This record gives sequence, C-alpha cells and structure tokens, in this order.
Amino acid sequence: MSVRSSSLLRVLTLLGMLVAFLVPATSAEASGPLRTHAASRGKFIGTALATGPLSNETQYRTIAGQEFNQVTAENAMKWESTEPSQGQFTFSGADAIVNFATQNNQQVHGHTLVWHSQTPGWVQGLGATAMRTAMQNHISQVVGRYADNAAVVSWDVVNEVFDDNGNMRTSFWYNTLGSSYIADAFRAARAADSNARLCINDYNVEGINAKSTAMYNLVSSLRQQGVPVDCVGIQGHLAIQYGFPGQVQQNLQRFADLGVQVRITELDVRMQMPRDATKDTTQATYYRNVVNACLAVTACAGITIWGFTDRYSWVGDTFPGEGAALIYNENYEQKPSYTAVHDALAGGTSTDTTPPTTPGTPSASNVTGSSASLTWSASTDSGGSGLAGYNVYREQGTTDPLLGQSSTNSISLTGLSANTQYQVYVRARDGAGNLSGNSPATTFTTTTGGGPGPGGGCTAVGTVQTQWSSGYVVQPVTVTNTGTSAKSGWTVTFTLPAGHTVTGSWNAVVTVSGQTVTARNANYNGNLAPSGSTSFGFQASRPNGNTQTPPGYTCA
Repeated sequence: MSVRSSSLLRVLTLLGMLVAFLVPATSAEASGPLRTHAASRGKFIGTALATGPLSNETQYRTIAGQEFNQVTAENAMKWESTEPSQGQFTFSGADAIVNFATQNNQQVHGHTLVWHSQTPGWVQGLGATAMRTAMQNHISQVVGRYADNAAVVSWDVVNEVFDDNGNMRTSFWYNTLGSSYIADAFRAARAADSNARLCINDYNVEGINAKSTAMYNLVSSLRQQGVPVDCVGIQGHLAIQYGFPGQVQQNLQRFADLGVQVRITELDVRMQMPRDATKDTTQATYYRNVVNACLAVTACAGITIWGFTDRYSWVGDTFPGEGAALIYNENYEQKPSYTAVHDALAGGTSTDTTPPTTPGTPSASNVTGSSASLTWSASTDSGGSGLAGYNVYREQGTTDPLLGQSSTNSISLTGLSANTQYQVYVRARDGAGNLSGNSPATTFTTTTGGGPGPGGGCTAVGTVQTQWSSGYVVQPVTVTNTGTSAKSGWTVTFTLPAGHTVTGSWNAVVTVSGQTVTARNANYNGNLAPSGSTSFGFQASRPNGNTQTPPGYTCA
C-alpha cells in the first residue's frame, strides 16, 4: 500500500480492520493476543513505541506487532523530535512508527502537537505573533504530512493544559498567548486534516475531581464555540500506593455525554520497588478496573498502555524508587497485569463472586484529638479479581459510616472529633467489588484538643462551579481556621436536598447517611494554621429540572 493514500482509503482500511475483528472469540481463540479480544469488543488496545528498540530488538517488534492494534509514538512525533530548529523538519522517527503500524495493520495516534514540555527553546522565546504563527505552521506541517495516510487516524492536539488544581497551567504558551492558543491549535489541526480525530489530553483526570471537572468545563465551552474537539484523552498514570481513582466509569461517561469520544491514552500502574506478588495482584486489579471502565462506556474507543515492557519505561527515571509499571517484565515475560488485561478484554465483566477473607482485628496507635493510626492482619483473595484494598467503618447503630479506605493493611484516620470514643472495624474488598466479613472491632478514644473548642473554630463556604439540569459541581468548598490556634483536622457537614446524591468527591473523605453528608479532611490537608484555609469539592446528581443545591455548610 502506498504510504500516502486517499481519505476514502483511510475509511475503507479502518472498516476492514474492524470487520476482521468483530467476530467473537471462539474457544480456540480464548488465549489469543490482546488485539483480537479488544477488536471483538469494538475497541483498540494500544502501546507507545520507542524507536530505539523498535529498530534493534526482534522480540520488542514481535510483541508490539502481535499484541496491539494501535500504536502511539512515545517521543518521535513531539516538537523537539520533528522541528528541533525553526522550519527544519525531520520525520525519520515518526515515519518509522507509521511504517511499522502500516505493516502490522495498526492505527496510529499522533502525540503530541502542542505541549509545554519537550518543545525547543527557540519556540519558548518567541513573541506572541511569532509564537502563534510558529504553532500554526508546525501543526500544518506535521499533521499535513500524514493527512492522507490511512494509518494515522487521530492526534493529541494540546497536552496537559491544566495544573494539578484544575487551573490553567502557567506555561509559556499560556503566558504568551493566553488560553486562546488551545482553540487556535485545534482549528489549525482541522485545517491540516479534515478527517483526523482531534483530542485534548491530560493526567490526573481519571476520576471525578477538580482537575477533570475543569477539563469537562473547557471541552464543553470549546465545543459550544464550534472548536473541533473530537475526543478527550485520559492519561492513566496510576500508582498502587495512592489507591485507585474514584468514579472512573462515571467520569468517562460524563465526557461522552458531551458528544466526544473518550480514550485511555497513557496507562501504566507503578509501584514502590521492590516488586512482589502482593503488589503484582494490586497492579493487576488496577489494570482490570481501567479496562472494565472503558468497556462499559460505548464512546470509549480503547486503551493505550504507555509502553509494554518494564525494560523500557519512563517511570524509573521520573519516580525514583518506583517502577515495574507495565504488563511485561524486563525480560519480556507476561505479568499478572497482562493476564488481567487479556481476561477483561476476552471475558468482559468479572464473574468473581468470592469475597476476600476477613481482616484481622485492627490495632490503634498514635491517637490524638483528631487522628489515629490503625493496622490489621491482611486478607487474601482467591476469587480471581485480586485484593483491591480495605474499608474502615465506625460502628454506629443501624448505619455505620465509612471513615476511610486504604490499599494496604494500615491507615491513618484524620478529621476525628476530640474526646470521643470510636469503635471501628475493617472489611476487605476485591477487584469485582466483593466485600469480606467484618473484622473484630477495636475501640479507642481521641484525646482532648485538636478538634472543636476554644481557639479551634472554622467555617466552610461552598461555591457552585457549574450545574446542569440533572446535576452540579460544588468547587471549592473553602474551609478556614477561624480560631487562634492550629487545627490538625476538620469536619464539614451539609444536607443534600431531597432526591440529590453525591456522585464524586475530591480532597476530602466523604460519607453519606440519608441526606446528611460528612466531609473529613484527607491525610494531606488537615493541618490548618490560624486563618489558614484549604478546600475540597464534590459532584452531585439531582432530579431532572430541580435547581436546588445544598443551602449551607457547617464546619467543626
């Protein structure tokens, strides 16, 4: 096939790829490659490719070709690789990726056109007019080179435009051009290729949180302005020590409801080294959870794993002491995470109905006026979906509130009330959502101080950030220490109007009893100096057409 072909050929080729794989897997194919099972579900399973091993290692090339039906250039299509000097373009690495994909009947996702990182210094030093012109020319040349190539079907047009709090990142793009550079980049990409799918891409937007809500609002606004944003890329750089993000499937679906395609673009799951069997099991659960979330959302096109072998991974260089983030080890051997991805694609939703074993009795230590540490004997899981973590509850009559969650057999509880007795127990959970029996309970009493009382008052003020006919986001809820001494924890309560339900939250541990919501500080934002403040947020659903929001917030 010619390297350059017509737009019609691109469509026919992609249809052929899909039809070839839409036949459900037979028993003889049950252990087939990932790409076979993904395509039978109408999805892609992809990987990021590095040009060095692609050129030099047969085993790397073989696995990349056999297992994946989509590829992304890890670095070869970034600005520093394609236009290192102004007007001097080089495409040897990018062409190598595209040619490999063509030979192996794979789609190519272009990554990335406009990013604050890995962009040459000559771009960063330009004035506003020159920078805008350089951006438009770069997009025109890079996207235009592959506009008639049947394999290159989509692009990350802009990458990582938000900071971790959901504000616009103060990059050289934003500082020089303002936020208008985003719309300009998308319009330039559409002019260069009328058929490619154009994506905005970011990290830490897997679940519903402040940053993903900022992304949601931006995409909604851009589309209302007629800016050609066709898809949202959710990177998916996860770490088992931080727990699995909440509301991933719901987050994918709310973007899909805007009319865009969604995709997981850079999935890996790192761990603190050394690697062991328990960490492997947790990692496999995370991979399975992501795949199942994508499978459950029709508009989720597929998942790209950011590499496939631990031999070549960005994680170790970026996160010292962490690694083993991919589905093959450094010797190209499949890990439990490979099996988790494979079986999720091949089998769909989990059939695991076996709960984990019951945890041991928790032991309390380091008890203060607002916090306590708990440890317990770990559970095991034999149902196949893997041990995902633990829930800690307070025994409190007919409804026992959730005090916290942990991915390990220990937790630091914060936001507790001073001089109060707590009777708590633990339940283990697995990747399929099964819960173990209750552990034996333990009782401890917080000390005096560190909670409500003289010199320890606080206020909470909520702001409705966005709302629609059936829901809303409150962000921020600003918590301020109004006392004369430091606080080591806070608790905010509020009442939801009838029919309203919390569907996601961030920067707080949230429990619900009836219509009463209790938000306690997370383990990183409980300490407030006098006049100091922090914030959290939440999203709620409500009956269609109802315009109510919570009337107020009480802080202690």
